[in-house]
Amino acid sequence: MQKYLIFIGFLFGFSLQAQVQFVVFFESGKFESNPKETQKLQQWIQTHREVKILAIQGYTDEDGSTGFNDTLSRKRVEFVFQQVQGKVATREDYKAHSFGENFAQSKDKATNRRATIVYIEPKDFERENQILGIQPIVPTQPIEPQVIEEEAMRFPENATLEDKIKLARVGTLIRLRDINFHQNTFAVMPSSKNAVDELVNIMYNYPKLCIEIQGHICCVSKDYKNLSLERARQIKRILVSEGVDPNRVSVKGFGVTKPKFPIPEKTPEEAAQNRRVELLITKK
Repeated sequence: MQKYLIFIGFLFGFSLQAQVQFVVFFESGKFESNPKETQKLQQWIQTHREVKILAIQGYTDEDGSTGFNDTLSRKRVEFVFQQVQGKVATREDYKAHSFGENFAQSKDKATNRRATIVYIEPKDFERENQILGIQPIVPTQPIEPQVIEEEAMRFPENATLEDKIKLARVGTLIRLRDINFHQNTFAVMPSSKNAVDELVNIMYNYPKLCIEIQGHICCVSKDYKNLSLERARQIKRILVSEGVDPNRVSVKGFGVTKPKFPIPEKTPEEAAQNRRVELLITKK
């Protein structure tokens, strides 16, 4: 069904001061109003272009089958909506609904054959959501996993990367050893091929695994070229080129903000520890 307008259960809970109604009556078995009611509807449209429609509710009397009356009440809603569409503002976030004969409240059948427009006036626009009982959605920040340093996991001394992935839990940070780059570039050295291939195979073997590749550099006071991020991105490019879903791999560059040893480093070994690529498990 098209997005006509609208009924939701709490419409009946509106305060009488907030909701205003206009009723169009129909002849028995008809879903189009007669000339008199049509003229009345058109006059209402002309004088209420500034309001906002909240609902159009369709009703029938009890004559005929339930299925027939359900269809009839829906068509009455559609008819009224077609008349007001583009002329009076409506809320588009509610689905069309009709009552059929189930809400025939009067013994006078003629008054039950109707469509009711429920609307609010401009003076109530500012509290529209309050009238509808809609609570504002407060955005929430995703919860970052608590980071667990590799050393804290106490992996077996000769554990492979796959061994570590098996033993690790979400939030574990694992260094990608043997992945190295040419100096001052994000080009991966050929000697890194086996380590990269191992990571690719792990991503295939563990299809639920999601990771964040984190880059770090050494030896300078600031990552002027954003090299740490570019190196992380390069690892992701390789994984994606091998068929890994890019949504499973995020990247982050930390520059020199998280060194293992103070900068400037005292030894080449300390520099090598600071110049690293790590893997954070974000989902497993």
